[in-house]
Amino acid sequence: MRELAAETITEAVAVLCVSANLFLNEDIRCAFEQARAAECTAMPREVLTQMLANADIAAEQRLPICQDTGMAVVFAGIGQDVHINGNLEDAINAGVRRGYEEGYLRKSVVRDPVDRVNTKDNTPAVIHYTIVPGDKVKLVVAPKGFGSENMSALRMLKPSDGMDGVKQAVLDAVKAAGSNPCPPIVVGVGVGGTMEKAALMAKKALLRPIGASNNSAMWADAERELLAGINALDIGPAGFGGRTTALAVHIDVFPTHIAGLPVAINIGCHVTRHAETEV
Repeated sequence: MRELAAETITEAVAVLCVSANLFLNEDIRCAFEQARAAECTAMPREVLTQMLANADIAAEQRLPICQDTGMAVVFAGIGQDVHINGNLEDAINAGVRRGYEEGYLRKSVVRDPVDRVNTKDNTPAVIHYTIVPGDKVKLVVAPKGFGSENMSALRMLKPSDGMDGVKQAVLDAVKAAGSNPCPPIVVGVGVGGTMEKAALMAKKALLRPIGASNNSAMWADAERELLAGINALDIGPAGFGGRTTALAVHIDVFPTHIAGLPVAINIGCHVTRHAETEV
């Protein structure tokens, strides 16, 4: 059994909070460059150029890519052969607190959804735990801004709605979102399970590298068809029109009940931030 100090987790989370907010992931950058080359009119090309320039300035000057530095969503994969010396949840929240303070990141969390009093340190984080083989802890920090998060959707479809119903639910969500989530977007979709399982899958699907398809040929085809359909909507970069409304559609699937067909849609903004490490 490996021993791991809680402070090690705090340090790692703090670093991830800063790096996720300052640096554009390479797969997103490549998708931007491909999208810019595919655009045939000046406005969407210029918007994509400015978005890339913004990311470069953020990295060079160590400034946030976006003023909304998000609510911290943390995925913690805990190895079954590791023992953490200390309180894991406290350690993660301490890391978020440290990262947002030391990184001069905007604190956006309020203690209650109605009284709206700011916690002033961006805690608590939303934490999802899984138990995995091994003696390591994998940490993924995905700061989620609410321009995109507010565009989430959940549909409890009938089994008879089938694949057509799933696709229509996704298209309807993207149409309703319009320019609000700062396109070009990444669309995470969770299909199956229960209401909360579908929502969690949709969130985790945003972490998949751009260009990585579902392992099922049927669902990979659905991802490609949906991406084409979304990009035909002409919402375009920043909502100014164009061929690039979405960079990717990622669908994750789980078995479900004979009477159900849950579909959750979680939209990531044009930077769809996340950073990960293993300790």
